[in-house]
This record gives sequence, C-alpha cells and structure tokens, in this order.
Amino acid sequence: MSIRFEDQGRARADIMRALQDFQAGDADWRGGKVPLYVFSGPEDVGEIGKAAFNLFFSENALGARRAFPSLLRMEQEVVGMGLDLFHAPAGAAGNMTSGGTESIVMAVKACRDWNRAHRGEPRFRGNLVLPETAHPAFDKAAALMDLEIRRVPARADYRADVPAMAAAMDAETMMLVGSAPCFPFGVIDPLAELSDLAVARGVWLHSDACVGGWMAPFAAEIGRDIPQFDLGLPGVRSLSADLHKFGFCPKPASVVFYRDAALQGFQEMKFDVWPSGPFGTQTLVGTRAGGAVAASWAVLRYLGRAGFREVAREVLTMRDAFIAGLTAIPGMQIRGTPELANIAFGCDDIDMGQVATLMGERGWIPGMVRRPASLHLMMSLHHEASREAFVRDVAECVATVRGHSGVARTDASYA
Repeated sequence: MSIRFEDQGRARADIMRALQDFQAGDADWRGGKVPLYVFSGPEDVGEIGKAAFNLFFSENALGARRAFPSLLRMEQEVVGMGLDLFHAPAGAAGNMTSGGTESIVMAVKACRDWNRAHRGEPRFRGNLVLPETAHPAFDKAAALMDLEIRRVPARADYRADVPAMAAAMDAETMMLVGSAPCFPFGVIDPLAELSDLAVARGVWLHSDACVGGWMAPFAAEIGRDIPQFDLGLPGVRSLSADLHKFGFCPKPASVVFYRDAALQGFQEMKFDVWPSGPFGTQTLVGTRAGGAVAASWAVLRYLGRAGFREVAREVLTMRDAFIAGLTAIPGMQIRGTPELANIAFGCDDIDMGQVATLMGERGWIPGMVRRPASLHLMMSLHHEASREAFVRDVAECVATVRGHSGVARTDASYA
C-alpha cells in the first residue's frame, strides 16, 4: 500500500468525517452481526467505562509507583477484588495486563522460572500438557520461550481428559492447563480433577479463565451449575481472567493471579544493563494504558456483585433462548453442555462450511469451529436484538444446504 504523508495536517472535521466513513464499512457488531471481538453489558456500564478511561487517557501505568499513585491504588483494588472473587488464599497476588495472551505468557514465564529455580537447572525448558481445546496463547508462550506443547485429545463432551493428560506427562512436565471455559465449546474443564493431578505430581496448574472468569462466579451465585475452577483448588497456582471480556471493561485489560506472592515474583522482568540503571516490570509490556486501569476499577465498583449477577442472568437467559431456537432446527446439535456464553452448534448431515457461506452472504460474520464442523457464538448483550433473525437465517441456510450441494464453503478462521 502506497500512501503519502501529507505536509499539512487536516481539519478536525475532515478527520472525524473520514473516521466515520471508515467505520461505515465495518461489520455491524452493534446489531449482533459479529460473533465475538466486542463484549457489551448494559449501556450505562459502557458509558462509565469510557468516562473513566478518558479521565486517565494520558496516564501511564508503567509509572504507577513513581508518578501515579492513583493508578497503583486502583490496580491493587482491582486485583484485590479478583482475589476475593476467585477464593484466593492469604498471601495471594496478581497484576493487570493488556489481555489474556499477556496474562498467559506471564504465567508460563513464571512457571518456567520457578521450575528453573527449584530444579536447580538455569536452562530448563520443560513441556506443557493441555487439552486440545486450550487457547493458542499457550503455543505463543511456548514459541517465545522454546518450550514443548503437548496437546491431548478431549473427551467426547469436549472437556479435558484428565487420565490422558496424566499419561502425557513426564519428568519434564512443568505445567498443566485447564480452561474455564474453553473458547470453542464453552465448557469448563474438570479443574478439580486436574488440581488433584497437579498436587499429586507436584506440577503447576494454570486455570485459564480468560473467557469466563468474570462471569462464572456470578453465574454460580444465581444458581447455575458451575464447576469449581479457581484458586480455591489447591493445585491451581495461577489463573488468568480477562476484564475486557465478561468483566465488560474497556480494552485492553486482563488480570493474572498467583496463589502466593513468591510465585508472582518469578513473573517479574528485571534488568540492569544500560546507562539509565535498573529497569523492571511485572508485565511483558512497559507502557500500559492508565485508562484501562481506571476504567476497570470504575466498572467493577459501579456494578458490584449484585450488578454482575444481574448481567449474568440476562446473558445466560439470552443464551438459553438462542439454544432453544437453534435446537428446534431439524438435525441441529449443541456441541457439549456449555456453562457460559460460548456455544458451538452444527448438523452432522450437511456441510456447515456451506451454511457459513450463506450466512456471510446475509451479512453475518460466521464464527466457526473446525472439529466437529460447527458454527460458533460468543454472546454478549448486544446479540439479543438479532437473536430471532439469526436463528431464522440459520434455519433457512441449513434448509438450503440440505436441498442443494453446490454452495461454496467457508473455512474456520478467527484471524
């Protein structure tokens, strides 16, 4: 792409008009046409998040300890609320990050360095054993640190197969992983069983609650059947939970937690190699958006437990309505028994890639799962307005594919 850097700047009105023109070509997420990427709670929650973000728009959380004690306090309070929510023992710790990938990378880094210290092997590179449904962020971490990933097939219900994971372990295994829930199917892995295995083998267990961490506890409080997944399990040494998903906070915001501060210490990056002296961070990135810290604090304080319970009730009631409508379509199955707002669904007698193509032609961005071939939704409150239209279009596209075999197909991809 060839572009000229103009000598003279443009007028503000021209800039805003251009931005609006650009935005007009984007997918209609507000109308529920997009199956992920954007997570919305009630409108007033979004408004207070934006206001708090803009109030701290220029502040840099890298300087929280030296220049911005407001950000330090707010981050500590956000972490403290999470530790309370996730049943952390005394002495637990955590910090905010830019997102789930960074939270996971930092947990893997802490685990590797803890192993190096405790094994007395400063160049130790172990392996991670995880279900095939775990997020590729673990593969990113492994690629960055030259670690081995061992993915194990899931059970028939799409949950982690604990005996199979145990069989995949060896003396070099440094981390087990379970998801709460996994992204593709929305099911929570048997983390209590994984905790028992981790304790028995003396191995670090990470609970990846990036998707569901800020909804699952409140779903349990309103009576939904939510398996235990958090730091209340003795084998869970770290847990990641994204605030910018079902915490309904502005991006970028996640938290990584450790069951004690000593474990968190292995996450830290410390260097003293240049003329400016010591440089240290608890995150991979240096500069962090102060607005994300302030917005997260504001949203958590604004909603409180009662507010989150109500949002969980609304989201899961909507999800149940989606499931009821989809399963009324002949041959349609929900893959597994999802606990939260992610669902995968498909008909085994037709090509779901063809269904996705037809849905795309109708203006939907088709979310997909490759194995088994399915469509996918990661629902938020803005999907309610389009629910009936979505289910109707799925039914019509399924009927079209059943009646004709010449439809092009769309392959699964979230890139």
